[in-house]
Amino acid sequence: MSRLPSGSDTALEPVRYALRRGAETDARGTAEGARQQAEQILAAARDEAEQIRRTAEQQGREAARAEAAGRSARIRREGRRTVLAQQEALRTELNRQVLEQARGLRSDPRYPQMLRRLTDRADRILGPMASVTESYKGGITGTAGSRHLDLSLPALAEQALERHSGEVQRLWAQ
Repeated sequence: MSRLPSGSDTALEPVRYALRRGAETDARGTAEGARQQAEQILAAARDEAEQIRRTAEQQGREAARAEAAGRSARIRREGRRTVLAQQEALRTELNRQVLEQARGLRSDPRYPQMLRRLTDRADRILGPMASVTESYKGGITGTAGSRHLDLSLPALAEQALERHSGEVQRLWAQ
């Protein structure tokens, strides 16, 4: 190994100084570049995180709206089923009461007069040659050839209910 001549340390001092300054400048540049790159990465990460948060928030709102709409629709359907069930129960009770009252007409003192009027009606509809008999349900039935007429009390009660069904429907609308 060879040694440097004496006095070369002093002569090399400016070279060493220049190399050190160059290395420090390069190191500062590298550090500054790394800092800037880190700031850019952090800024991009913050932007992406904010975008993810906004997207999640929007999706959460949409999911909540969809869930609320679905729940509301289920509640409306359930309410409608309840209303329809109550209406049907009331309609059934009305039919039962009307039929019961129609059966009770047989014990009314005016029942014989009612039978005469029903017989006259059957004669007008079917003709005077019609066979008219009292129904075991109350009221009469008549036949003339292939034509049949049911003027029994239950049939008349059902006809009256049908005739007044519009009035019953209006009760639900109020």
